[in-house]
Amino acid sequence: MIEALKSEELVNKVGGRFKLVALIQKRMQELIQGGRPLIEDAEGRSLMEIVTQEILQDKIAIEGLDFPPEDRDPDQLP
Repeated sequence: MIEALKSEELVNKVGGRFKLVALIQKRMQELIQGGRPLIEDAEGRSLMEIVTQEILQDKIAIEGLDFPPEDRDPDQLP
């Protein structure tokens, strides 16, 4: 599973390493706070494995993430 994080496919899917880390962090917080996994085979998987699979299966994406101004990608600032 950690090998999946090294994959350029995952990085490219979300638009860069910064966005990938931000998406993983945001989604893991949601799961820790009681959010339900969006994949069917989540039983017995770690949170990181669940989030990685959600990204790979296009269940979650970076669109719609609200970052505080200090956490915004500099390339996305006006």
